[in-house]
Amino acid sequence: MPSPPAIDDEDRALLADVHRSLSQAEASLQGRLDYGRGCPRCCYGPFPINVLDARRLRQGLTALSAREPEQARAIVQRARRSAVRLGSTFPGTAGILGTDDGAIEAFFQHFAAEPCPVLDQASGRCELYESRPLACRTFG
Repeated sequence: MPSPPAIDDEDRALLADVHRSLSQAEASLQGRLDYGRGCPRCCYGPFPINVLDARRLRQGLTALSAREPEQARAIVQRARRSAVRLGSTFPGTAGILGTDDGAIEAFFQHFAAEPCPVLDQASGRCELYESRPLACRTFG
């Protein structure tokens, strides 16, 4: 079911605010950033995302499926394999983190080398870069 346009508008406004907030730091790096390029510090290990992040990723995957169905299928396959690896020790239920901070930290540490399913390891690029979560937009 499509969400109300107000959510889309608010999400776009939030992303614009984040972008504006980071603009000064970005300018000070004078072109040394390689947007979308994967790195061990940025694209490995699980991390929490919010509902808007999940929604944005789903929309990005849907759009990619229309343009590049094989690429989208590869992302889905990587995500499913990752879910199997992480699932048995996930510190929560139904994809929602629990409240045991120690268990959450242990989970994140244990899977620190797990690549993001959206990372194309061959190229080191994020395949849903425009749809990436806030944590990815603000890391570093």
